Amino acid sequence: MFESILSQISDFTPIWIYLTIFFFSYIENIFPPSPSDLIVLIGGSLVGTGSANFTILFVFATLGSLTGFLTAFIIGWQFDKKIIHSGKLKFINIQSVEKVESSFRKYGYFLIVANRFLPGTRAVISFFAGMSKLDVKKTTTLCLISAAIWNGLLIYLGSTFGRNIEAIDKGITNYSNVVLLITILIILFFVIRYFIRKRKANN
Repeated sequence: MFESILSQISDFTPIWIYLTIFFFSYIENIFPPSPSDLIVLIGGSLVGTGSANFTILFVFATLGSLTGFLTAFIIGWQFDKKIIHSGKLKFINIQSVEKVESSFRKYGYFLIVANRFLPGTRAVISFFAGMSKLDVKKTTTLCLISAAIWNGLLIYLGSTFGRNIEAIDKGITNYSNVVLLITILIILFFVIRYFIRKRKANN
């Protein structure tokens, strides 16, 4: 898969390389999962061969991540405002949603900083950040910092170790799977604890 993607992107003119990087960085926040990390890595390898410029690639990747995050953020903001609190969705418990919002207001900014380092949860974090009405300026700044660090790291790895990019991608994939598993286990823990406490309260 790697060689096929690399071959296709290598044939692009520089502007289309940058736009491709932007597109995949953007779309993963809206329709996950997306191979955006792999695409950014491949973009970094093209920097190593001189087919792309590090700074321009970095700007396009980071702007893609930021605008994608803010799109999901706005969707979350409007979804909460127009649908959940209207009471039209009978299967959604408003009290439960409010508890999630309260927790997200408490820990949400930390999650936004860690957002780019938590593959598989990025769209969820951006959506709940909007639903929880976190400060827009602060959220944008923290998201920009997180995206800049992560994309800068990926491009650097791609440009420095381009010949071993498949091994790098495998390492990032393994990292993503571990993070996702830990996240799922944490969620299960809190869900189980919630039901246990609810059951005790009813007895």
